[in-house]
Amino acid sequence: MKRTVLFVLLLVAALGFYFIKRYKNTTSKLGVSQQNVNRDRGFDRRVSYLQYSNHAKCRMECRHISEQEVEEAMQEGKINYKKSDIRNSRCPRYAIEEITKDDQHIRVVFAQCNNYTEVVTVIDLDTEWTCDCPGDDNKYKNRN
Repeated sequence: MKRTVLFVLLLVAALGFYFIKRYKNTTSKLGVSQQNVNRDRGFDRRVSYLQYSNHAKCRMECRHISEQEVEEAMQEGKINYKKSDIRNSRCPRYAIEEITKDDQHIRVVFAQCNNYTEVVTVIDLDTEWTCDCPGDDNKYKNRN
C-alpha cells in the first residue's frame, strides 16, 4: 500500500515537472506571444527592451529630445527605409521619423539586436545643432 501511494505521488510529480518544463521551453523559444508584439515589417516596437548608446544620450541632450519622445517615435513613427540598414547581419538598423509634441522633426536610428533594441543616434531634421559628442562621424548626418 505504501509503495503504491509513493509510486503515484512520484508519477504525479514527474508529470507535473514534465509539463512545467515543456511550457517553459515553449515560451522561451517564442519570447512572448505574437499578439503582444507590434511589428512593422520586421521592426519590433516594444520599448521594454530599449537601451541607449552613449552617443545617443549625448545627441538627445544636445538636441533637447527626451526619452519619452524617442519611445513615442519608436511606437508611432514612420520607418524611412532609405536611411535604414535592415540587412545588417548583426543588428538591423531602422531609421524612424516622427514629429514630436513640441514640433521637432526627428529621426531616431534603432539597432534591433536579438535580445534588445539600442538607440544608436537621434537627429533633429530641421535644426543643425552643434554637439560635441564622442565618436561623432558623418555616418548619420542630416541627409534628408
